[in-house]
Amino acid sequence: MGIECAPLLAALHEVTFRGGEVWDATSFATLLSGPGTEATLAVIDTVPVGFILARTILDETEILTLAVHPDFRRRGIGQALVQNVLGKGKVFLEVAVCNNRAAALYEKCGFVKAGLRRGYYRDGSDALVLVSSDV
Repeated sequence: MGIECAPLLAALHEVTFRGGEVWDATSFATLLSGPGTEATLAVIDTVPVGFILARTILDETEILTLAVHPDFRRRGIGQALVQNVLGKGKVFLEVAVCNNRAAALYEKCGFVKAGLRRGYYRDGSDALVLVSSDV
């Protein structure tokens, strides 16, 4: 997916993270134009329902964001998107310490806690650093 998909990703991100830290189309376009950054879209019956955005540099891949529309959660879409990224070397990500559902999903996919980033988010909240355990 190229930068032309930035508005779609921004719209899905907004509905997914309503009330939280939302990225706009310009942010997605900037990320997608960078080296090694890819988005994978999940579609059901021609309807975009989620995506994962990841950046690979050498043998490390960072999951930048994962979004699944609230109406399509608990169907394995998030897990399938994460599994699509695994196998690209070391995979890591940050997740808000209060986001228990996301942390459980990543644990189910084989991620383990590697650290804590204090004050990582704009609101001052902390993030867990998770890494894939299959490295």
